[in-house]
Amino acid sequence: MDTKTARLSRRSFLSKGALAGGVATGAALAAPAVLAQSPIVMKMQTSWPASDIWMEFAKQYVDRVEAMSGGRLKIDLLPAGAVVAAFQVLDAVNDGLIDASHSVSAYWYGKNKAASLFGTGPVFGGSGDTMLAWFYAGGGEELFRELIQDNMGLDVIGLLGFPMPAQPLGWFKEEVNTAADLNGFKYRTVGLAADLMQGIGMSVAQLPGGEIVPAMERGVIDAFEFNNPSSDLRFGAPDVAKNYYLSSYHQASEAFEFLFNRSFMEDLEPDLQAILRHSVEAASTSNTAAAMDNYSSDLQKIQEQGVTVHRTSTDILNAELEGWDKLIPELEQDPYMKKVLDSQREWVERVTFYNLMNSPDYALAYEHYFPGKLKL
Repeated sequence: MDTKTARLSRRSFLSKGALAGGVATGAALAAPAVLAQSPIVMKMQTSWPASDIWMEFAKQYVDRVEAMSGGRLKIDLLPAGAVVAAFQVLDAVNDGLIDASHSVSAYWYGKNKAASLFGTGPVFGGSGDTMLAWFYAGGGEELFRELIQDNMGLDVIGLLGFPMPAQPLGWFKEEVNTAADLNGFKYRTVGLAADLMQGIGMSVAQLPGGEIVPAMERGVIDAFEFNNPSSDLRFGAPDVAKNYYLSSYHQASEAFEFLFNRSFMEDLEPDLQAILRHSVEAASTSNTAAAMDNYSSDLQKIQEQGVTVHRTSTDILNAELEGWDKLIPELEQDPYMKKVLDSQREWVERVTFYNLMNSPDYALAYEHYFPGKLKL
């Protein structure tokens, strides 16, 4: 019996069992209660090592699903490699090896470059918040469904959650002050950011998080980014480099990707389907709070380990924008990718105009109350 058939048989058994309990004599009316004590167990693998803070973020999702389902749905949360490698979760969800995954879309960029547009594509001026709002209110979710189900023919439902802060340019052994200083570096990144950074002079290796620092130690790479100060600290980044550059346009609007096997999800009761969906939104809020707390405190710990924290220079940021300018026309040769980029540009032009016009200068207020601390 294949995995999908096994799932259907299990769901059928539960449904028939509940029906039988409904027509039983009074002595058998305890049967539904017995069934209620046997939750549906959903296997969910992440793309993160067990020690990464993102496993804790994924656990926040698990906790919300289990609490809101009243224990009817349990999630077996697994780290990268437990069933498949970090970059293979899309195939595993489609094939039914796992029921769901917690990852980022750039990790299956090798299967379809358009995946990277849902988090690690060109930055037109919007943040992670802007991108996630586009996904849910600007047509992005339907475009993601079109990519996964129509274009690729996969039995998968995809949602996004947690608008990530812009990713740091990353870790370097020496200072890099201009775009020319980046030439020749063997650099780790993923998705379309790899195309971008290659275009401005780097040699790029795409590696999952758990392999980055060992690769740095072996000389396979000599500079890298992952995502945030907390993950970098846990990976041991301060042991292999002492210059940490914050702010970059290479991955400035990413979010977590939640993939669900479509057959598994649609076979659940409607309220459980709703819980799986809306817990993504709930975890997004809790993830944001946890990120603000941990990323900021771990940045201080990184500094205490003798690391110099820099803000990436305007020269490098401009080079990244010019790199996107060259890459975008190549991407738009694909009709689907052009459709996505057109949608994103239209959204950002309107939404970010409002955001920028409406937002006060927070740096001015920060400098007012904490004079001399901020060095931009």
